Amino acid sequence: MAALTLRYENGTVRIEGDGWCPPFVESDPRSETRRAPGFRYADLLAGLDGRGVTYEDRVLDVDPLSNLDSAYELRAYQADALDAWRDADERGVLELPTGSGKTVIAIKALEALSVPTLVVAPTIDLVTQWRRELETEFDRPVGQLGGGEQRLEPLTVSTYDSAYLRADDIGNRFGFVVFDEVHHLGGEGYREIARLLPAPPRIGLTATFERPDDAHEVIEELIGPVVYRISPEELAGDHLAPYDVKRISVSLSDAEREEYERQQDVFTDYLVRSNIQMRSGSDYQELVKRSGNDPEAREALLAKQRAREIMMGSERKVDRLADILDDHREDRVILFTAHNDLAYRISERFLIPAVTHRTSAAERREIIERFRDGTYSRIVTSNVLDEGVDVPDANVAVVLSGSGSEREFTQRLGRILRPKADGGRALLYEIVSEETAEERVASRRR
Repeated sequence: MAALTLRYENGTVRIEGDGWCPPFVESDPRSETRRAPGFRYADLLAGLDGRGVTYEDRVLDVDPLSNLDSAYELRAYQADALDAWRDADERGVLELPTGSGKTVIAIKALEALSVPTLVVAPTIDLVTQWRRELETEFDRPVGQLGGGEQRLEPLTVSTYDSAYLRADDIGNRFGFVVFDEVHHLGGEGYREIARLLPAPPRIGLTATFERPDDAHEVIEELIGPVVYRISPEELAGDHLAPYDVKRISVSLSDAEREEYERQQDVFTDYLVRSNIQMRSGSDYQELVKRSGNDPEAREALLAKQRAREIMMGSERKVDRLADILDDHREDRVILFTAHNDLAYRISERFLIPAVTHRTSAAERREIIERFRDGTYSRIVTSNVLDEGVDVPDANVAVVLSGSGSEREFTQRLGRILRPKADGGRALLYEIVSEETAEERVASRRR
């Protein structure tokens, strides 16, 4: 007779009966049982097996799936990534560039396991892409959580938001979980998804794993560490388009320079008077807190924002963009900005469709589809297309403004790296206002 019975309940493994359990198991006086977090299920089994404890396992309510046969054949580096994940006990993160086929690797892992699987993705666009891909590959219905749907199937795709709301209820229905754009899992709320799901095999996919807030360390605990990493440079030429990056420096106009320096002085003078060093994000947060009841702190923040807008949206940037667009009349071009105002300025001046967070879902789909079929050869966006959207192939990108984030830069570069039919090179331009803080920002993201 088994000494213990294991059941899944509300995101935990409920342990009934007497017998040895690992130290991470805690007593639950309310139910007079013991419990372990869902994500420690595999560790619990390993501990019990190692001690020779007998148990009845009723945690996962899953049956093997039949006829999962994908037509994909893995490239050598994709096969290496999948092997590395398997060697890591089917846990861990794969870091590969945008356009390198991370989805294909996860599909082949799913095929090998052939168990009910939950795929978690950050946007409805990605959920739709995953659902379409799985239905095509496996010729079976695929459930969806999010976007107005709440339908469960043995293969289900969910937004992070919906998975956060449903994980404790449906966790035992899946034997494998895929986290697309896994860096999102570091968010305070989203990390609970991985804590509540018991599925031992779990894989994270991303182009850029490390987060500036170090939350990737939490992800490593929940999913596993990076088990395979390959850079765009290593794939360029063979599996991704070879590419070049060109940085173009432009000067501010005399009027812009005068106003930029004036606003910067307002900001730096306040920092000196207040003895704020701005050496970390916490220093900036302190300034934001002060601005709530200190008019001078608020004015300093506004001055910083005005200076930022001047350097990121200078007239000579837009003038230089005109030259670039003229040089690339036959190319497919994506223009990236940090702010809506600049995106709309460019849209109006050059008659280019703009995609921002204000763009409705229907209009965004229409613009992207027209870019895909060649009706539009250029689009401009403010961050919206950095990730989570299936952007058609382009061969030229222009970064007019952005953050110092390496992730953002890598994602933007990835938009032009899919192999070209003519074997041509991809080209990314950075237009930077010289002798401003933007030079440091551009260097940081590189």
